[in-house]
Amino acid sequence: MTHPPWTRSDAVGEALHVLRMSGTFYCRSELTAPWGFTLPAMPGCLWFHVVTSGRCLLAAGDEVRELGAGDLVLVPRGEGHLMRSDPAASAPSITAIPHEIDERYALLRHGGGGEPATMVCGAVRFDHPAAKTLVGLLPELVHVPVSPLTGRLQDTLRLIALEVEELRPGGEAVITRLADVLVIQAIRTWLETAPRTGWIGALADPQIGRALAVVHRDPARDWSVAALAGEVAMSRSAFAARFTELVGEPAMAYVTRWRMHVAMDRLGAGETVARIAAALGYRSEAAFSRAFTRVVGESPSAARRALRRRDDLSEWAS
Repeated sequence: MTHPPWTRSDAVGEALHVLRMSGTFYCRSELTAPWGFTLPAMPGCLWFHVVTSGRCLLAAGDEVRELGAGDLVLVPRGEGHLMRSDPAASAPSITAIPHEIDERYALLRHGGGGEPATMVCGAVRFDHPAAKTLVGLLPELVHVPVSPLTGRLQDTLRLIALEVEELRPGGEAVITRLADVLVIQAIRTWLETAPRTGWIGALADPQIGRALAVVHRDPARDWSVAALAGEVAMSRSAFAARFTELVGEPAMAYVTRWRMHVAMDRLGAGETVARIAAALGYRSEAAFSRAFTRVVGESPSAARRALRRRDDLSEWAS
């Protein structure tokens, strides 16, 4: 597998490169005040909302944000939240509001006939472990308001608004793809101002970031501290100390934990334990299972059952 040349020295760029998502659900909403609805918790998903016209309020936990046309908000860890036209509007569960649905794309028309608002909303999952780790670092709410500093992001928003306003054949497909691009742009915008500490700081470090990148690309390789240090032209002792300082754990502990991130993804995709063990460089299924149980706290078979119980938005959307 070939990788873009910049990934060899830019692990932050590589983390963005693997922000490939699978859309769980997308919805175009045509609303008239008063209106409101509550969205369910979606563990493992990222909710996004794009206001294409009008205004609304979003409440998540203790936070309330007023959103206007061109605003974008992410709820990165899929917490339940509500949206409404004003503080007095009732907000029933969205499952109780009739909506038209075609596979994973829905049209919601709702409200009392007053001031209009339109939105594009969705819930997406990220498949790559690096992407999941990156999204896990985001704050509980990411609000990207209209700003001259977000020009490219606003260009994408304008394209979405045009598609919503003049929905043509294939418009739903265009909107969902633009929405995916918009989510990545929003995360990149957040990264540009995020403190360079913890995992983000380690990714940005020229040497430790490169070491993380090679582990992410090839977790099955027979890594050692010496091998990783050699990849970044550092002495073994200096590399080990710097890695632990920036990442917060020893290099080999990180390698093992990263392998288990990959294993969890493969379990969710239905791969056998034996195949996963071989793909991650373990000499036997038993050795892999012991390492998995030690790191994750449950056996691979128990983890697979838990993954199968994950909430699926299609259950209430259908």
